[in-house]
Amino acid sequence: MQEEYETVRLMKESPRGSIRLIRHKASGQLFVLRQFTGNGEVYQKLLPYRSTNLPTVFEAVQEGENCLVLEEFIPGDTLGFLLQGALFSPAETKKIVTQVCRGLWVLHSLGAVHRDIKPENIILRGNDAVLIDFDAARIHKPEAEGDTQILGTAGFAAPEQYGLSQSDVRTDIYSLGILINVMLTGQHPSQKLAQGRLGRVVERCTRVNPRHRYKNVLCLMEAL
Repeated sequence: MQEEYETVRLMKESPRGSIRLIRHKASGQLFVLRQFTGNGEVYQKLLPYRSTNLPTVFEAVQEGENCLVLEEFIPGDTLGFLLQGALFSPAETKKIVTQVCRGLWVLHSLGAVHRDIKPENIILRGNDAVLIDFDAARIHKPEAEGDTQILGTAGFAAPEQYGLSQSDVRTDIYSLGILINVMLTGQHPSQKLAQGRLGRVVERCTRVNPRHRYKNVLCLMEAL
């Protein structure tokens, strides 16, 4: 593989691993190479699937706790970058979050939970919103009482991600509520809640008890 590809740049590095932009020498096509310590089961389950709102996964290999993933490079800006310049209108927010929900529907139908939905993990590719980065994702296990590893981003992570109970699809609903509010106000709902109907959607998404949130992304899409 090293003979076929060359590194263009290191995109991200952390104690858990690295993300590199690489180029296939023969074709010139760009890819993302992820190397991380953890569970790559979600990437492996995504191999046969194609979705406008998720990156295509081409290879996913795991040896022990070391994972190597080759995936599609998504050109565009993240919501995190775009939010530095301006907030989004209610219409833009509804359109983007609905597209993220479509990607999540594929993920959730595989029994997976993303667990790290935030502006930095959503790229706008033209008119399409693409949800990226499944390094923190896990397969929901009904028999488990809690997550084996606590991962997520402070401010966006649901209460159950801190070891209170096991994360499930409603965990991602919580993070989507925070996302909606940040896109509209630039702030966490605990600091400033969005106004009107979307504010009420945020309020329901972010209830502490998962049973009181929207039960799945289809219900949230309907509310939007």
